[in-house]
Amino acid sequence: MDDRTPDLFIHENGDDAAPIERHASQAYLGYAVSTVKARALPDVADGLKPVQRRILFAMGQAGTTGFAKCARYVGEVLGKYHPHGDASTYEAMVHLAQPFSMRYPLIDGQGNFGSRDGDSAAAYRYTEAKLSRHAELMLAEIDEGTVDWIKNYDGKFDEPQLLPARLPFGLLNGSFGIPVGFSTRIASHNLKEVAAAAAHVIKHPRAVVKDVLAIMPGPDFPGGGQIISALDEIRIAYETGRGSIAMRARWQVEQLARGQWRIVVTELPHGVSCRQVLEEIEALVNPRPSTGKKEVSQEQRRLKQFMLEQIEAVRDESDRKSKLRLVIEPRSSRQSAEETMKTLLVHTSLESRFALNLTWLGLDGLPETKDLVTILKEWGEFRQKTVRRRTQFRLKRCTERLEIVMGRLLAFVKIDEIIKLIRSCDDQSEAKIKLKEKFKFSERQAEDIVNLRLGQLTRLDGVKLNEERKALEVEKTGLKEILDDEKVLKKLVIKELEADAKTYGDERRTLLKADERSSIEHTVVEEPITVILSKKGWVRGRNGHGVDMASVNFKDGDARYLELECKTTDTLTVLAAGGKCFSVDAAVLPSGRGDGAPMNTLINSGQNDIVWVGLGSAETRMLLANSAGNGFLCKLGDLATKTKQGKDFMSVPDGSRVLVPTFLEEGESNTFVAALSSDARLLLFPLDELPVRPNGGVGVQLLALPDKVSLAGVAVTDGSSLTVSGFKRSRKTAELNKKDLAEYLGKRAQRGRVCDVGFRPDGLGD
Repeated sequence: MDDRTPDLFIHENGDDAAPIERHASQAYLGYAVSTVKARALPDVADGLKPVQRRILFAMGQAGTTGFAKCARYVGEVLGKYHPHGDASTYEAMVHLAQPFSMRYPLIDGQGNFGSRDGDSAAAYRYTEAKLSRHAELMLAEIDEGTVDWIKNYDGKFDEPQLLPARLPFGLLNGSFGIPVGFSTRIASHNLKEVAAAAAHVIKHPRAVVKDVLAIMPGPDFPGGGQIISALDEIRIAYETGRGSIAMRARWQVEQLARGQWRIVVTELPHGVSCRQVLEEIEALVNPRPSTGKKEVSQEQRRLKQFMLEQIEAVRDESDRKSKLRLVIEPRSSRQSAEETMKTLLVHTSLESRFALNLTWLGLDGLPETKDLVTILKEWGEFRQKTVRRRTQFRLKRCTERLEIVMGRLLAFVKIDEIIKLIRSCDDQSEAKIKLKEKFKFSERQAEDIVNLRLGQLTRLDGVKLNEERKALEVEKTGLKEILDDEKVLKKLVIKELEADAKTYGDERRTLLKADERSSIEHTVVEEPITVILSKKGWVRGRNGHGVDMASVNFKDGDARYLELECKTTDTLTVLAAGGKCFSVDAAVLPSGRGDGAPMNTLINSGQNDIVWVGLGSAETRMLLANSAGNGFLCKLGDLATKTKQGKDFMSVPDGSRVLVPTFLEEGESNTFVAALSSDARLLLFPLDELPVRPNGGVGVQLLALPDKVSLAGVAVTDGSSLTVSGFKRSRKTAELNKKDLAEYLGKRAQRGRVCDVGFRPDGLGD
């Protein structure tokens, strides 16, 4: 290869060189498409991934009625349809048989197929399996022309592109996968509810998610538990195809002798095991310092003390056959079971969330995140197409059989002549030709008559043949009606859905109980603390109020920025210079001993400085502005967030920053906003000219600013006086008296003008 062209790739077959970037891009694109379409994403039609589809088909083709070794099925799948590793294939087979993973297992397993605690299944030479009764809904119509067939990897066998699923199994059993560039996590649902929802969407093509959720209100997990997400949260998740559903364990208090009691957890959230919960409780009782820390935090110590005071012992009493049973014994019978469980719900997986991601391969073969109605519509289209193809197959078979019956009826009438004619012929070909010429038989009828043995031909029963003819004609008429009328076809699909729901359905396992998620407030002792924030963003919480700030030490080059008196049960609102806002529980702040910790360890503010930390009523009104001159009104509660990432609340242009918010008192009349610029200009205007933006945004222009001039601050006045804090003036006070304001307000008829207040800012807003 020429050293001057190191970026070229020369093919071995002598073709022209092609840039290696293009070759790598095409090769990786092919791999990515393969993982998306041939491995990781389920199809919206039958809800299966290719390996699952091949396992079920291979087991159905094996023809065994009882249990057979899993090794036999794994070998069949690998040899004929799925040329991949035996471990991954067996793992997929085990998953289809696990009742704690699949809401409706498609395989019945015999032997060790793993446990909810994460135990692996036994090797495939020890375990046995057969198709479950629910697999009948997948394979029952596969030989009736319902699906397309393709050649396997070596072209020696045929395999179905899809299985003719009679129900939306993708929603029934859920799925999980992570291909290149995509991911999917679909929850399982109740069969009766899904069938009813699918029927509703077929009946009402304009149905919306809200209507469907009235029938199918949410997931139904194999292990039960309860869903505590608000109904609106569930609705939004199903409307967008993405969301998070809060789950909680189900538990009860068992009364014992002499007033004693204990808590028994009987159902866990999906994907949570007893072993996991026990390990999490152990971590609370014996905490370890976080990464990079030398000692445990104040919050960890508080939790440890609370757990030791509340819980005597925790043990797993469940076994492989009986129902789950996790026992929690209290330290004293006089304590509150509710308080103990609230603590565990907050700090363990007894309460967790299911990240819903409804990404499928659609009927067009493309991956897409779909809402619930779209999923049911596409499955309904697939099912109607399947029933139409099945009907066409049955009509063809009925027509062929009717043709044969009509030929036999004619042969019954002319039996002697036909026997004489056949005997006079040298071979069957000649007999068929003469039968068609003399008696006007069709090719199929002549073939049937010639192939009948003499005994069968002479024993033809005209009465039975006539009854069969009538039945076939009725069946043919019904099949044609289905094909000719779309409404009749839909009615048949809905009728079959209702019948399958009655035959295979069961009751819901997961309780739906909308509730607020447990809060850390349940486990924190209410104590007074003082929050101290330094100019470089280090924060700490010192016990008590009235702290002498002269006794507080800071790192070299750092100094006090602000302090705030609050309680450990309070939630603080944090505002960053870039316009992001965060919520931080006061109880999680580092101890007042030492220098504290950077605020960035509690929130994700990036490189932005912290402008303000405070708390108050969620209904408190405030004026939010930035140094670029924009602002709007909002409430303190609008800045509340639930995650460490916070949320972008105010848009701030490059080179600008958010200013310290100004709070408004209720009941103010004749209230004005004072916009103060860095070049000592002042503009007053009525407060009611500002918009209210509960969702934040850009805001409106408070003060027109020339180049290199910024908004230094905003204040609120009732029109009588205005104290401009943070500004220098020739006099010691920085107060504009009533006369000054009256003189300025008298000039307000000239809109857009500002007044030079004659003094300069000393860094307000820096």
